[in-house]
Amino acid sequence: MSSKVFFADMRAGARENLFDKIARLMKEAGCRESLAQGDLVAVKLHFGERGNHTFIRPIFVRRVVEEIKATGARPFLTDSSTLYVGERKEAVSALSCAVENGFAYAVVGAPLIMLDGLRGHTAVDVEINGELLKKVSIGTEIVEADALVVLSHFKCHELTGFGGTLKNLGMGCSSRTGKLQQHSTVAPKVAQKFCNRCGLCLKACAHNAIAVLEGGAQIDPKACVGCGRCVTACLQKAINIQWNENASVLMRKMAEYAKGAVLGKEGKVLYLNFITQVSPACDCYGHADAPIVNDIGITASTDPVALDQACADLVNNARGNQDTALASGHEPGGDKFRGVHPDIDWEVQLEHAEKIGMGSRQYELVRV
Repeated sequence: MSSKVFFADMRAGARENLFDKIARLMKEAGCRESLAQGDLVAVKLHFGERGNHTFIRPIFVRRVVEEIKATGARPFLTDSSTLYVGERKEAVSALSCAVENGFAYAVVGAPLIMLDGLRGHTAVDVEINGELLKKVSIGTEIVEADALVVLSHFKCHELTGFGGTLKNLGMGCSSRTGKLQQHSTVAPKVAQKFCNRCGLCLKACAHNAIAVLEGGAQIDPKACVGCGRCVTACLQKAINIQWNENASVLMRKMAEYAKGAVLGKEGKVLYLNFITQVSPACDCYGHADAPIVNDIGITASTDPVALDQACADLVNNARGNQDTALASGHEPGGDKFRGVHPDIDWEVQLEHAEKIGMGSRQYELVRV
């Protein structure tokens, strides 16, 4: 059975501007029916890395917040800490970066709350009985929220071909432990030449998996449970993730995490994808390369699989931009994602998400 995906292009005029289109998209997609008076609504988005500029504009987010408030619900903006060491590795840095990027209360009209606590470990184990994973580690604030509105910047991604709603749910709503579970099957490693034997990792480890020896810290892979606390604790950036999971398995795990993020919120989740500034890589980088296609529009649905499939088709049906990272597939209908990341079978995330009951790849595109 096909699902409805509502689509608004980038055209605007005196009678209806782009903000009004966002409001109409939300109404058509069922915002008023999904949210109720007093609901605490997690608005999941990507706060953007410092130096990046392709994340969803805060002024667009403000209109989403206003539409949520019109239902009597109470929204808050939320994101999770990163697994890697960077500007958003814990709550203080992440929220500071969010404010610098324009997501202050004065702009968006909603408070900012990290979904996974101070250091990325505040989480709930959610039973999903998936094909690969029996349980997933989801940020506590996502689990405890009454409803969820997911705002995703649709773009290319170096590990999943494209990043949209499924990635925002699966990777973006997981704890640090969950991110590590998706990315790696082995313990983090220590670069001895950078280790100064300060012992901070030793204090951070709750499982006695680390010893500080004369040559530097060492991690016992048998005792390590993969929580990733030591990565955050190391000020010398000597402890790093071993990114050993292949892309297809990562995408299947990600889809199962996406299922865990929305479990128990049936009828209380709305998804919007912004197909704007379609960059060649993730918004987690401290830069953003030229978009591979022109801005296409904004989409909304209650089906995350149909939404991502429709957005992938809209991008692929567009004409690719010359003099960008797009190496092939410039013609309408060409595969833009393989044109940037030729070795990534991006359909895997859609296939597995459909298989485990997240939604349908069949859709009806409804223009508003």
